[in-house]
Amino acid sequence: MFSLTALTVLATTAVTQVAAHGGVLSYSWTNSWYWGWQPYDSPTGQTTIQRPWSSYNPITDATSTTLACNDDGTSGALQLTGTVAAGTPITAFWNQVWPHPYGPMLTYLANCGGSCTGVNANSLEWFKIDESGLLSGTVYDGSWGAGQMIAQNSSWTTTVPASVPAGNYLIRFETIALHSMPAQFYPECAQIQITGSGSLAPTAAELVKFPGAYTNNDPGLNIDIYSNEAQTETTYVIPGPACYAGAACASASSAPPVSAAPPPAKSTVSSVPTTVSTVHSTTAAAPTATGATAAQYAQCGGEGFTGPTVCAAPFTCKETNQYYSQCL
Repeated sequence: MFSLTALTVLATTAVTQVAAHGGVLSYSWTNSWYWGWQPYDSPTGQTTIQRPWSSYNPITDATSTTLACNDDGTSGALQLTGTVAAGTPITAFWNQVWPHPYGPMLTYLANCGGSCTGVNANSLEWFKIDESGLLSGTVYDGSWGAGQMIAQNSSWTTTVPASVPAGNYLIRFETIALHSMPAQFYPECAQIQITGSGSLAPTAAELVKFPGAYTNNDPGLNIDIYSNEAQTETTYVIPGPACYAGAACASASSAPPVSAAPPPAKSTVSSVPTTVSTVHSTTAAAPTATGATAAQYAQCGGEGFTGPTVCAAPFTCKETNQYYSQCL
């Protein structure tokens, strides 16, 4: 098991940034849910398949040492590993509603060569198994992979290629926001054990390291989507290596169905175990909107939001943008 304490933003000085940013908060496959790390809670007692990460704030340097997994690359003290069969779709859920619709979606795998626990993500070689960039229209006002992610309940589904050899891996979901310069990177990683009979190893040309896979001058990163040129530009170069040969990297086919449900509501527990042996999962039904009130700093509105829209006294619901309102 792991802590199911509700995610809370503690620093009032960071309210504006928290409202505008975020990351992957949970995962789902084969009807099971896996809650992610809670970056604004104490790390003590936290146990999850996700690697620790510390902030909703974006990474804005393509050469940052935190680019692999949005932190120093180390595993948690009570790190878990989820088991998934090759060929299985995995869905990552961002905080709802994700506020950045302009930019690509990318998913990578890295083979740990043994247990991933204790292996620093910065030392691994990654290969891309999914990507989605500019889907239609122009760079200036077209439809992007990130916009499609928002339309799918702020989630993205990537199928683990059936050809991937069995072993212990990190899976890295990433969205890159292009609404500002420099570009904003939002990567999170989770530990998985892939089972199956696949035998197609990635080639040397398909393998990269983080940092190292991107540069700040990459055409897909050093881009002003509001420029005059962007208003007529209909092509976009997705950063990173070519996709793994066994992956289906067609942009439009990578997104989950529109009916993808949001994660089930978390429960509060009074204690956290000090040891773990299995990955916690639940098949509880997704929550529906009720007459409940939202706490301070909680989301209370935004396009597609279905949770409480009334804030607990004395707080009021303040709109940040069309995708996100927050109790302040």
